Amino acid sequence: MNVLTQLGMRIRYLRKLKGMSQLDLALESNINKNYISDLERGSRNPSLLILERICKALEIDLSTLFKGIQSFE
Repeated sequence: MNVLTQLGMRIRYLRKLKGMSQLDLALESNINKNYISDLERGSRNPSLLILERICKALEIDLSTLFKGIQSFE
């Protein structure tokens, strides 16, 4: 599984853990809902600034977001 897919799964997991919908996360982070959906499917390569906004919306730090994500390539 590639790193973007792992990141997307991690974002989805953390979002659901907070009881947020994709729309909730989109509104809180000021990111388009379709972009959030693409991220969670692993079809986007987000910038660090986008990830920072997601972390703020989820009330986590970047290290928590990347916990457990491994690169095998």
